[in-house]
Amino acid sequence: MKGMKPGQDQNLECVLESAIVLSWADLMRGANNALIHLEYDFAENGTLDHLKIWSSTARGYWLLACSYWMSASKFHEGGVHFDNGYESKALAQILEVVMQHQNAFNPLPNLGRLGLLQITTPTEGERTAAAAALNGVSDRASSASPRLC
Repeated sequence: MKGMKPGQDQNLECVLESAIVLSWADLMRGANNALIHLEYDFAENGTLDHLKIWSSTARGYWLLACSYWMSASKFHEGGVHFDNGYESKALAQILEVVMQHQNAFNPLPNLGRLGLLQITTPTEGERTAAAAALNGVSDRASSASPRLC
């Protein structure tokens, strides 16, 4: 997210981090200092298959706040799901756009393992940068053409 200007090529991780930063208040439930873990896994074609957002407002204690699955299975439905009383309409909207239009962003490297991004309490400057990074994401995603292999 650091140094990202609107309109530059954005990687998917930056966009997801920005979405979490802008939804921080919804995910922290009033806590001043907290952590978020964004865990993600890949499908066979190299796109993200699912992600999970974990919130910690007390050291050593993690709650699943949100998950997104690209497709349903007998264990879960597809799409965005909030857990443990968490809810964020803004986060749900951006996750839906980003996950359904992953080809609009620079892909994440698939290193054959789960990806993990840890996000600490954002500063005001990081919140401003996140808003700038997400400016126009919906327009960009809806007009993106599919990547050719």
